Amino acid sequence: MTKKRIHTAALSLAFVVFTLFAFPIYMMAQQQTLESINQALRYSRYSRLALKIIPVRENDRTFVLQMPIEKIEENIDFDTYEFAYALLSGFQDPIGPQNLITLSKEDLIADTDFHYFFEKRVEIPEDQEVAIAFLQATDTRQGDVYYYHVDLISAFVFGHPNFWAYYADRVPFDQTFVLKNEALEFKGRSGVNLHAFHYPTLFDAPLPPMEIRPANVPKEVTVNYEGEFFLNTPKSFDKEGYYFIQSDTNSTSGMLVKTVHEAFPKVKTYEEMVEMVVYISTRREHEMLKEANDKKLALDQYWINMLKDEETAKKVIREYFKQIEFANILFTDFKEGWKTDRGMVYTVMGPPNEVFFRPNGEVWSYFSADSNSKITFTFARVKNILTPNYYILNRSRALQPEWFKSITSWRNGQMVF
Repeated sequence: MTKKRIHTAALSLAFVVFTLFAFPIYMMAQQQTLESINQALRYSRYSRLALKIIPVRENDRTFVLQMPIEKIEENIDFDTYEFAYALLSGFQDPIGPQNLITLSKEDLIADTDFHYFFEKRVEIPEDQEVAIAFLQATDTRQGDVYYYHVDLISAFVFGHPNFWAYYADRVPFDQTFVLKNEALEFKGRSGVNLHAFHYPTLFDAPLPPMEIRPANVPKEVTVNYEGEFFLNTPKSFDKEGYYFIQSDTNSTSGMLVKTVHEAFPKVKTYEEMVEMVVYISTRREHEMLKEANDKKLALDQYWINMLKDEETAKKVIREYFKQIEFANILFTDFKEGWKTDRGMVYTVMGPPNEVFFRPNGEVWSYFSADSNSKITFTFARVKNILTPNYYILNRSRALQPEWFKSITSWRNGQMVF
């Protein structure tokens, strides 16, 4: 199997020198903490790298940190970036020369067309109650700094698996979704086989940010045991939905794999497009689209009626579904990314200007173009057996004015990122 450059496909825009989040290198000398770092570049549409840490558990206190770094920028040169990692005991730990460990070219496990891949083993002291792995990449040209972190031990982690999936080039699988029938190879630290559980569940789009009534939750979730399969052999998944892979069915730890159609993260059908415009449509408009026999004709009429001009409509369609595409890349878990709370806000509001992580959540801020104020969206982190990165928006009626303002910008063809 050849890894699809899904990130790069979504970022096939003209190369732009993006300096909004530039962070001068001399500032790195100042002490920072995980809580004080603005990680907006992680969600930028102009990122040149995508960082990931995949912890593979050897025992309760020893982990192998697999660190694949996707090359979004083409013709990348290793010396353009400075890489370092650290093991933190909390979000308030100072991050600096005292604990950052440089990753050099000699540390590379692999350097492929699509990835740099580092791997390091870490041991956590017995008296340390929280452990966080931290990865940093600094672009030496204009000082942009990319970050990624993952909890090794915390209240939000049920446990990490002692196995992982890999592409054909032996680089760790660094996404949560895989194309249906595309093969991955699973490798483990012990045992000879794994167990696959399939969840065929479909999800609705989330409620808007100002809707404070509880969302509908399925009373029952269907799960089908798909049996065992061997480690170290290619494995594909032929059903859409999501899979939870375990080495020990008596454990809570496992690996989530979301299966998707061959066009993902892009839209595939007009039926999908009808679903996705729910965020910027009135209830009546969306009902009419869903009831239409000819979805393509109905969508064409929908966009023309809204924007009054064919060229403007084409521009907005491209922009809106580009946002959907990025939301799918960035936020897919057991739901498609655009159906998550973070994906919904990202689609409508665009990439946030500020992103700050907390132990129990994530805070996004957007600066207002016509004032000194900013609007903030807070996502609460919720413990979930399928993923340690499950976030739910703290909904509030106070978010309604800015939300409607953004929707109006979309409907007037004035949304620009």
